[in-house]
Amino acid sequence: MSTVAAPGQRPADRDAVIFAPDGSTTSYGQLEERSIRLAARLGALGLRAGDHLAVLLPNAPRYYEVAFAALRSGLYLTPVNWHLTVDEAAYIVADCGARALVSSAAVADLADAVVERSPGVEVHLTDVPRGGRDVDYADAATVGSPGAAVSDVEGSYMFYSSGTTGRPKGILRSLTGQPFPTVTTIDLLMAGMYGFGEDAVYLCPAPLYHAAPLGWSVGTLRLGGTVVLMDRFDALGALELIERYRVTHVQVVPTMFVRWLKLTDGERARHDLSSLRVIVHAAAPCPVEVKDRMIDWVGPILKEYYAGSEGNGFCAIDSVEWLAHRGSVGRPLGGAVHIVAEDGAEVPVGEVGGVYFEGSPPFEYHNDPVKTAEAFDSRGWSTLGDVGYVDAEGYLYLTDRRSHMIISGGVNIYPQEVENVLALHPKVLDVAVIGVPDPEMGEQVKAVVQAADPADAGPALEQELIAYCRDRLAAFKCPRSVDFDEALPRLPTGKLAKRLLRDRYASR
Repeated sequence: MSTVAAPGQRPADRDAVIFAPDGSTTSYGQLEERSIRLAARLGALGLRAGDHLAVLLPNAPRYYEVAFAALRSGLYLTPVNWHLTVDEAAYIVADCGARALVSSAAVADLADAVVERSPGVEVHLTDVPRGGRDVDYADAATVGSPGAAVSDVEGSYMFYSSGTTGRPKGILRSLTGQPFPTVTTIDLLMAGMYGFGEDAVYLCPAPLYHAAPLGWSVGTLRLGGTVVLMDRFDALGALELIERYRVTHVQVVPTMFVRWLKLTDGERARHDLSSLRVIVHAAAPCPVEVKDRMIDWVGPILKEYYAGSEGNGFCAIDSVEWLAHRGSVGRPLGGAVHIVAEDGAEVPVGEVGGVYFEGSPPFEYHNDPVKTAEAFDSRGWSTLGDVGYVDAEGYLYLTDRRSHMIISGGVNIYPQEVENVLALHPKVLDVAVIGVPDPEMGEQVKAVVQAADPADAGPALEQELIAYCRDRLAAFKCPRSVDFDEALPRLPTGKLAKRLLRDRYASR
C-alpha cells in the first residue's frame, strides 16, 4: 500500500491513465506537467482558492488533468453532466458560481450555449476557441509556463444532487486549508478498506460527472495506481479490459451486474478475471438474487457501501457478512446510525423509520438553506432521506426512500422535475411520475396521467408526451412509458398519495 502523493511524486514513466477506447496512455509525468501548467494558467487568469471551476466533458484523460489542477489550486470542482439540456447545464454552472468552465470539441455546441447563458463564467477553456472568453485548452495545459504561482492548497469537489423542487443542489463542504496533497477520508477508505495502492489497476466504467467514478479514480491516482477509463459501460468490453490490463479493482452499479449476468455462460467463462481482488458496488439497491449470482460467479470479492455525496455517513459490508445478512448495506463506520420515527423518537430494532447519521462532518446545500435545515434534526443528526431498519447486530437495511427519487441504472432521477414539465402540457390535467421495477435498470420512469380530455388517452398521446419531455429534459429523465388513469389518488388536502401508485405497480 502506498501513501497519498501528487502525480509528480510517482515514477514519471508509470502509466497513470489508460483510455480504453483507443488504448492511449497518460503517464504520471504527463499528468503532473499538464495539471501544473493548467493550474498556473487558471491562477494567471485570476482564479484563487475557494473559487469554482465547472467541467463539461465526456469521459477522457483530460478530466484528470483538470481535476488535479483544481485540487492542487484550492478550487471547487463541479462536474456537469453533458447529457443535460442547455438550460439544465447552464443552471448548474450559474448556481455553483463557476468563474471558469472546461469543455472539449466533443461537446462544443453545448458548452458554447452554456457559456452564452452564463455571464459569471469569465474563462472558457476549449478546443475550439471563438474569441471572447474562450482560451485554447491545449495552450493552457501543454504550452503555458509551469512556473507561475500555484497555491498548492487542497481543493474539493462540489457535486450536485437534486432538491425537493427537482432543481439540482450543490453539496458544499468547507475547504480544509491543508496543503496539497493531504490525506482525505476517501484516500483512507480506499487504501485501508479496499486495498488500493501502487499496484492497483482500477477499471472506471461509469461517467466521471458522477461523484463515485470521479472520486475513486482520482483517489486511485493519488495512491499511485493506474486507472483504466472506459468511455461508456459495455458488458463484454469490461470483461475484456479486466483480462487485458489485469484489473484489480472495479466499481459498478447493480445494473452492470445484471448486464454481466445476461451474458451467456460461455461469454463470461472465456475471460480470465483472476486478477480481480475487489468489486465495489453502490449507488442503488442491489436485488438479493443478483448479488447471490454475482458471488457464485466471481467469488466473495463483492464489497458494498451506502453513502452520499454529502459525506454524512458511510456503511459498508463485504461478501461474507452479506451472505449472513442478505439485503443489508452494512454497518456504519465512524458515527452511529439511528432509525427515527416521524415524531423524532428512535424506534426499536427491526422497525422501519428514517435513516439518520450521528457525528458526521457539516455540509450544506448551496443556495438552499431550507433543504440544508431539512437534512438535520434537532440533535444534529443528518439524513439522506432514506428509510430502513437495523437488525440486532446493527446491520442497516434500506426499505424505501423518503423522497420519491427514482434510481435507474445507478442514476438519481427526481420525479418532481418531470412532473413540472408534463403539468404544462395542454392535454394533461394531472400527472404523477414514479419509478416502476425494471429487471435491468432497477427502476424505470413511468408517468401516470389524467388526460384533460379522456378521449385523448391512448398510444398517440403517450408518444406525444414522451417526445414533449425529450425536448425539455435530458433523455435519461424522461418517461419510458405513460399510463392513463381517470383520476389520480389525491388526499383531501390535495397532496398526491404517490405511495398508492407505487404499490399498485410494484404488485404487478
